[in-house]
Amino acid sequence: MIFCNTRRLTLTLAIAMSGIALSASPGLAFSSEAQQMCSGDAMRLCSAEIPDIPRITACMHRKRAQISPGCRSVMDREVAAARKARRAAVGD
Repeated sequence: MIFCNTRRLTLTLAIAMSGIALSASPGLAFSSEAQQMCSGDAMRLCSAEIPDIPRITACMHRKRAQISPGCRSVMDREVAAARKARRAAVGD
């Protein structure tokens, strides 16, 4: 039973991390690196919001100052790449 709950929570966090990316850019899906670097932060900072992905996303943005440097770095890099891709698409 505990294994099932842990597995479900892990899946929920993986989906939530994708949700965080989607809030920044509709076409962005977080990489496995981002999921790996940010799952602990999502669990630590926003566990009360699970399994509501939009609330987890909002929570991670609100608590950005408390996010680990590794997670913040990955999130910033992926959001910047998504913005660049979106600008390139608009320019076409």
